[in-house]
Amino acid sequence: MEELSFAVDCMGGDYAPDEIVKGCVQAVRDFRWKIYLTGDEERISEILSFLGELDNPLLSVIHAPETVGMNEPPSSVLKKKDSSLYVAGKLVRRGDAQGLISAGNTGAVLAVGKFVVGSEEEVERPAIAVALPNPTGKTVLIDVGTNVDSKPKHLVQFAVIGHTYAQEILGIENPRVGLLSIGEEEGKGNELVKETYPLLKQTQLNFLGNAEGTDIYAGTFDVIVCDGFVGNIILKTSESLGLAVVSMIKEEVKKSLLARIGAVFMMPALNRFRKKADFTEYGGIPLLGAKKPVIITHGKANAKAIRNAIKVAGEFLKKDFNNKLVQNIKELIPAEAKI
Repeated sequence: MEELSFAVDCMGGDYAPDEIVKGCVQAVRDFRWKIYLTGDEERISEILSFLGELDNPLLSVIHAPETVGMNEPPSSVLKKKDSSLYVAGKLVRRGDAQGLISAGNTGAVLAVGKFVVGSEEEVERPAIAVALPNPTGKTVLIDVGTNVDSKPKHLVQFAVIGHTYAQEILGIENPRVGLLSIGEEEGKGNELVKETYPLLKQTQLNFLGNAEGTDIYAGTFDVIVCDGFVGNIILKTSESLGLAVVSMIKEEVKKSLLARIGAVFMMPALNRFRKKADFTEYGGIPLLGAKKPVIITHGKANAKAIRNAIKVAGEFLKKDFNNKLVQNIKELIPAEAKI
């Protein structure tokens, strides 16, 4: 395979540009891939100089004087064509870079992914998937925020996109697919779910029926499909619950000597659990269906998260994800389910 190259928005995120640039440097040292760093050239160059990487031929700084704020409307990025995010998207569209990574405004990253990088022709609506931990592995939840108003045919495509992600990236053979609803019986749910169910039954997917909220972390399904409105609420609730649980455990441990002693013996198990739930381990979540990998990292992404996000983008390219996705859409969805 030809040398991989990626465009990284260095001005997005709470710790930009320092942690973003450090993450790029770590990725170059580990993978020897080409990285384009877009943003304030002077600030980025100062960080590279401090790290002793200013003259590294694998690190190219592309000046972009504008930024997109975390609270700005997502559409504003399409007007800010000199912003670090838009410039990174243009590098991918032109073919200079083969993937985009950003810790910036999520909505703006989605806008660049959809309208600058562009979507695969067979994909009507790209979607965000997240791999959530379960007792035996991962459960793919899709969509978690790209499309807040979806039609049944879109959810059918999300199912195929999630199936491809689970199979090709997570290595799950013949993924079990479920449709998120308020009951496992066919006929339960809102109109969108009721109309989507028979369409999924017509596909060649391993569709097992409705999934309930209790199935998300149970490992009952490998892929759970929902619209982006519901999925985004689940994702953010899960994130806040995880932080709350850790905080409450810490408070309880402080209350007694016996609890503190017990915590010492529990530490290895707690560290393993924390690693499973640590977003920095996974780098970011992918916008699936874009023409090239677009990885959206957490706003609080540190260098480790950026390095791992670049690694994830590389995995999508190495495994030829997009070609396999397009092939699955053509083969797994019959014509009657595409209406």
